[in-house]
Amino acid sequence: MAKPRKRFVCQACGSVSNRWQGQCPDCAEWNTLVEDTTAVVTPFSARHDLRTGGRAVELVGLDADVALPPRTSTGIKELDRALGGGLVSGSATLIGGDPGIGKSTLLLQAAANIAARGLPVAYISGEEAADQVRLRARRLGLGSAPVKLAAATSVRDILTTLGDSGAPALLVIDSIQTMHSDLIEGAPGTVSQVRASAHELIRYAKETGTALVLVGHVTKDGSIAGPRVLEHMVDTVLSFEGERSHQYRILRAAKNRFGGTDEIGVFSMQEEGLEEVSNPSALFLTHRGEAVSGATVFPALEGTRPVLVEIQALTVRLASGATPRRAVVGWDSGRLAMILAVLEARCGLSFSTAEVYLNIAGGYRVSDPAADLAVAAALVSALAERPVPPETVAFGEVALSGELRPVAHGALRLKESAKLGFERALVPASLPADKSAMALTGFRTLGQLVDHLLGR
Repeated sequence: MAKPRKRFVCQACGSVSNRWQGQCPDCAEWNTLVEDTTAVVTPFSARHDLRTGGRAVELVGLDADVALPPRTSTGIKELDRALGGGLVSGSATLIGGDPGIGKSTLLLQAAANIAARGLPVAYISGEEAADQVRLRARRLGLGSAPVKLAAATSVRDILTTLGDSGAPALLVIDSIQTMHSDLIEGAPGTVSQVRASAHELIRYAKETGTALVLVGHVTKDGSIAGPRVLEHMVDTVLSFEGERSHQYRILRAAKNRFGGTDEIGVFSMQEEGLEEVSNPSALFLTHRGEAVSGATVFPALEGTRPVLVEIQALTVRLASGATPRRAVVGWDSGRLAMILAVLEARCGLSFSTAEVYLNIAGGYRVSDPAADLAVAAALVSALAERPVPPETVAFGEVALSGELRPVAHGALRLKESAKLGFERALVPASLPADKSAMALTGFRTLGQLVDHLLGR
């Protein structure tokens, strides 16, 4: 038997060190080295000639015919959208999110929908007793769903049970950090245990054609806990986002080998569970019957789905000598500093004696550079106390020179805006011509937009 030895594996980049260090020497992250006990194994290349003794593999061309993988609908359109059309047989999906965000609720609803169509479904909980999961199902109105339920943490016991009863169409493991493999020493949740348990479950899914869904814990910075290789092992990585103080939840695809990335599904948390939101813009737009200064509507883009959000700005003049404050919720604070600098240097506006507050309504987070123009319009409107017309949207990227640059998928943003009743759009002048019914007002520079909003 090989003699075990100690090594330390970085949970951020996967690099290996012979001793513990506070900082990873490769990725420079702090406190990410975790002890991993393995066996000393002589490299294969040191014992054999790599050019002989192997098995010849078949090489095929890229032009070979490939059939699309069959998919199983979860019965939840927003979840199917994030997955790229449904669950693929033999695939492994990892879903992560903050505690209490609704991961187990969503998967229990999907499992009940699939089981109701006569397909075998197994739900394995490593965090809760079977009675606790059963009580949640009753609260969701799913108490009579034919889902096979068990509370277990041993991977060997789970695979033995599934081998006796037959491979299910869907296998849910809640969560992978609680699983334990007796082939590896260490407590559940360690790097070696998470990697070994996931490997055995994924191999089972590939061999039997079972769609495997793994629930993953997240760290305080939002990344999935455990080794980084876990995200490379699975086929799809979904991130469940949202704030407990808000009713909406966003399911975002960060990786998908069978579909597009950056697709989102939007849900609303209700007493009966998670409900789909077919029109996400309704969640993030307030009633716009009365014009309010400092508010601008921005057509964001999540994958192929446009989502209209309201950008709110507020400026407060301070007495001379006071230090102004900058507060941002839902947007990049560095990007706000850049927009303020361009407005001062290129447009002659002064924010140096004013506090600036910027908020994305509804708790939504925006990272699209196309929001620059909408943010600038909201800031100018708040500073001058001149409302932007409520039937107007704005989008475009702002350069440091003050030039306005077009962004991708402008036609799609305009189409969604027109569908929701907006009539005008403030856009860069270089935006390609669009045949939508909206009236477009184009600007070459940010100064022209400021003159337009101030009525100069």
